[in-house]
Amino acid sequence: MEDERSGLLSPTDIRALAAELHKRPTKTLGQNFVHDAGTVRRIVREAGVQPDDSVLEIGPGLGSLTLALLETGAAVSAVEIDPVLAGALPATIAAHMPEAGDRFAVQLMDAMDVSGPESLATPSSSQKTTLEPDILVANLPYNVAVPILLTLLERLPGLKRALVMVQAEVADRLAAGPGSRIYGVPSLKAAWYADVTRGSKVARTVFWPVPNVDSALVSFVRRPLRTSTPRETVFAVIDAAFAQRRKTLRAALSTWAGSGAQAEAILRAANVSPQARGEQLTIEDFIAIADAGRNFTAS
Repeated sequence: MEDERSGLLSPTDIRALAAELHKRPTKTLGQNFVHDAGTVRRIVREAGVQPDDSVLEIGPGLGSLTLALLETGAAVSAVEIDPVLAGALPATIAAHMPEAGDRFAVQLMDAMDVSGPESLATPSSSQKTTLEPDILVANLPYNVAVPILLTLLERLPGLKRALVMVQAEVADRLAAGPGSRIYGVPSLKAAWYADVTRGSKVARTVFWPVPNVDSALVSFVRRPLRTSTPRETVFAVIDAAFAQRRKTLRAALSTWAGSGAQAEAILRAANVSPQARGEQLTIEDFIAIADAGRNFTAS
């Protein structure tokens, strides 16, 4: 069979591995394993992974996507929260793609605990002291996809781009633009770091077990920061604006600014209408508001 000859995992391989490990996918960890070679190859292809890339994979599970990443010649550092799966991955790589063993390493940890490149396991063939990942490629658990993405984009500034598979609804929210009813805090905070693009849907049938929701790809391309105002300051404005989504910005930002009058003065200084609402503004608008707020505080 093609999957076996290529080194990728077939549906039969997936079930055999799970049985050998006495492992049933758990909803708690959002485990839905991809068993389709065409799908993992498509993800890797759309991510643009090249032989000299350093890739970070979150939640490799049984190794389907991992093997497709290694197939390109890239170095892969994986982060896995499940100790059984983390312990089994090196043997899976050795059995299905032995020539790639020195380009792979796995760390047993929660992705939310990634503190920087130094916290990641480094493949033995890496020429770097620590693996500084260039690309994030992952099938992310539905319930924690957004916090994981935002955390990694913050703590791994060397990430130039990412392609992740998430719940389709999450992909829509991350890639939404101003004026959309689903545009909100995740859209804006993702836009702080990168240009975000909604990708294609992924069929439910490529997963085991089959999930109850649709999945989709979403891509991120890092862009340079456009302000010296700290991220936390900009995010505080975003959070305040959407905490009371239906209110005008003058009202929604009154507590953040100190008063409604102060909020209006800051908004006007930022060339934003006090009568506008958060869902109408771009990330650049929120940066302008935060910048103006700092200027008012300093004056």
